[in-house]
Amino acid sequence: MFYMAYVINSECISCGACEGECTVSAISEGDDRYVIDAELCIDCGSCASVCPVEAPNPA
Repeated sequence: MFYMAYVINSECISCGACEGECTVSAISEGDDRYVIDAELCIDCGSCASVCPVEAPNPA
């Protein structure tokens, strides 16, 4: 099965809400914002549903 990974845009405020919501642990803290590992992301949208600034978006 092929999934399109979500990406986190520059609106990210590094609150960490998305990291805890990810069911496959694809999100980690990057240098200036959180990042999503495209190899692990299953395109479920859980991260987007909890983000206060709508930073995660489908790629």
